Amino acid sequence: MQQVAALCWRKRKGVVEVLLVTSRETRRWVIPKGWPMEGLADYNAARREAFEEAGVEGHMRREPVGQFFYEKRGKKEVLPVTVTVYALEVVKKLKSWPEVKERERSWFSPHDAMLRVAEPGLKEILRRFRG
Repeated sequence: MQQVAALCWRKRKGVVEVLLVTSRETRRWVIPKGWPMEGLADYNAARREAFEEAGVEGHMRREPVGQFFYEKRGKKEVLPVTVTVYALEVVKKLKSWPEVKERERSWFSPHDAMLRVAEPGLKEILRRFRG
């Protein structure tokens, strides 16, 4: 199975920061991600996830910054998922967005974000990310 994700980032005083959100069920720190959407390029589907889950808008790169893998646990099965990650430079942080009541969001250095996420492949993308 395939998903798309947005690595949302900004520069503050010359320092790169990345935005993490909490997952709805386990409250783990993650990046906004979801399923590809019919009629949208994958990078635009990732942009939509960033809006819905993190309440941010910005400039999306069309080329992925990487991929990672995880196991999506359903009620009856575990599915392997490949996530393609696109970088979104945040230019606007909204006060209200579709999942505002369901998630927290917070900015971290890529190193601190790497320490908070669970997936080894996402940790590696964050370790290498320079904005």
